[in-house]
Amino acid sequence: MKTSVACLVLAAAVLAAGCGQNMGYIIKPVAISEELGETTVSSDKGLFISDKILVIPVDGLIMNHKAEGFMSSGENPVSLFVEQLDKAAEDPSVKAVVLRINSPGGGVTATDIMYRRLNEFKKTRKVPVIAMIEDVGASGGYYLACGSDVIMAEPTSVTGSIGVIVETFSVAGTMEKLGITAKAITSGPMKDMGSPFKPLDPADQKVLQSLVTEFYGGFLGVVAKGRPNLAAEKIKELADGRIYTGMQAKANGLVDDLGDMKDAIALAKKHAGLKTAKVVMYSRSWGQPSNVYSAAPVGGMQVNLLNLSVPDAMNMLRPQFLYLWTGDAGGSL
Repeated sequence: MKTSVACLVLAAAVLAAGCGQNMGYIIKPVAISEELGETTVSSDKGLFISDKILVIPVDGLIMNHKAEGFMSSGENPVSLFVEQLDKAAEDPSVKAVVLRINSPGGGVTATDIMYRRLNEFKKTRKVPVIAMIEDVGASGGYYLACGSDVIMAEPTSVTGSIGVIVETFSVAGTMEKLGITAKAITSGPMKDMGSPFKPLDPADQKVLQSLVTEFYGGFLGVVAKGRPNLAAEKIKELADGRIYTGMQAKANGLVDDLGDMKDAIALAKKHAGLKTAKVVMYSRSWGQPSNVYSAAPVGGMQVNLLNLSVPDAMNMLRPQFLYLWTGDAGGSL
């Protein structure tokens, strides 16, 4: 009871302080359930339309951890993607899926998890999956798109960037100038490989390059499976890390067609053999989408004065293998 009164007093104070001319607040109660809910964002005309086309947004970096911000904590994109596929797998009314991709890629493993789960979903449900690349569907974003039945792209989109990159850096020189030394006690000469506290030596670089080459081969295999009309030699030629516009990607056979979300939904209906359907999206109750362009939901507001985790900070320093378009395609596989 005390909590309810306190909430009402706080709401009244906010309203009194913030309302001015042409200003106001809408207080809307929402369910507190963490389960994904379904929202119909558009529907064909008619009564009793039950067939659904599900739109799943893939936005931002593909990393297997929660998206963190200065004032909030968002969803784990891998977890959210899998959760949406699992929900769709249990709904026989979902007749097609459109992946709305707006991502430069991300972690090698995170991307591959999503790709594999997409393939499992297709085997289970056997419904058409259309990938729609909007602004960016590069590197890991394109990797995931290759798991779909058809890839469509905006003519002005950026895609491709087929390859792998591992970023390393060293602060050893700066530390030396400051009179700071670091010494790792290791069980073997490779245990501190890629450490930012020492220069990257040729032996370390050789090992890292072998891993990059292996992951690159896996990427080529995914593209070959998703683009069966492209010869292996052609794929290798296109996969030097460069990016392509949607039009260039279409000319090179990396995408099937050009269009927008309206076209992608129409194509999904066609492949599913539907005359009428409604378009749905999944979200938390506090992040309901308003249309097919709505971004993936983020978490509720969370304010921390200080939130510093030493293991997390160390993760930022260690080398990470990425299917990621970084804006520089030169010199990496």
